[in-house]
Formats: sequence, C-alpha cells, structure tokens
Amino acid sequence: MIQIIGDYVEKEDGKEYLIVKFSPTSLPLQQRWRNSGLSADFLAEYWSTFFPAYDVPSQQKQHEIKGSINYIANELLENIMKFNYQEVDYAVSLGLYLYNNQFRFYASNAVDPKNLDSFLDRLKTLLSRDIQELYIEQVERNVTEEGTGSQLGLLTMINDYGAKLAWKFEAIALEPAFIVVTTMAQLDV
Repeated sequence: MIQIIGDYVEKEDGKEYLIVKFSPTSLPLQQRWRNSGLSADFLAEYWSTFFPAYDVPSQQKQHEIKGSINYIANELLENIMKFNYQEVDYAVSLGLYLYNNQFRFYASNAVDPKNLDSFLDRLKTLLSRDIQELYIEQVERNVTEEGTGSQLGLLTMINDYGAKLAWKFEAIALEPAFIVVTTMAQLDV
C-alpha cells in the first residue's frame, strides 16, 4: 500500500544532498528529540554556504535561507523523533536536497497503524482549510487547553516560510506491521 497526501515529489538523484539518520537502538529517539536543534543548526550552516554573501542583498538572502532551513529541519526532526513508532526498530532520517532554486526536505519515520486514520484526517484538514484560520484556531486552543502541545510546526512552515508539504505512506509487512511516512517539504529559494 502506498498513499500520497498532497503534491508529493519523489526524490531524484540530485547533485547536492545531505542525509542525517538516527538509529533507535542506543537511546530511544523520544529521549533525543530535544537535540534535534543541533542537527538543524548544522544543516542550515552547511546549506547556507551554497549561497555566498558578497554584498548586503546576498547576505540577506543567505540569512533568510539559513533561518528557513533551520526552522523547517528542526520541526521535521522533532516530529520524526517524537512520533516514531517505538515498537519497531526503524531509524528515522532527514534528507535535504537542493534542486536548482528549491530545497526539498524528506523526513521519514515509522507510524503506528493504530494512529494512521487520525493522522490522515489531520493532514487532510491541513491541506483543505485556510492556513491562517487553522493557525489562529491552534494558537487559541493552546491558550485555553494547557499541556496539549503547540501543534504549530507544520502550520508555521506553510504560513511563515511558504513551504509546500506532502506525505507518502508505505506499509511495511514485518512483525509487527507498521507504516513508514515520509514528509516532504518544498522550499523555494
């Protein structure tokens, strides 16, 4: 089974890409998700060198690219680590590919099949409703309902950074059975 949500673009063999992968064996990923900022900082710093800063406009562009990559990579890394299905030995990964004037992030993790329907419903809502309305509703929900988590990461990627999101779900027929989801975020530069 393969299911696509949104305008998913398959990975292509590009000239420039970088992949980070985290194994769940030495320390549970849920305990390491707070360190995702270090990896996001590295990715942002690495990719910003592809956009040299010679003058004020190019310095500004480099700064914007660095900030965008850092935010999106951090959010994707946090999500794949927090929500990886713990019952399977699946390494999470984040690949960042540069295609002409576009970055494509591919973040993969295992999903518990029991949580799949509610996850799909949230994604369909995200892609079918007005993003600013959803953002405001979520901020208000966060103020009134303590301890529920912000759930603003994907909304912020779309609303503030102009990212286009899509998802690919693939069933893995191992014991226990699980789903691998790859979240793709496209960012024009």
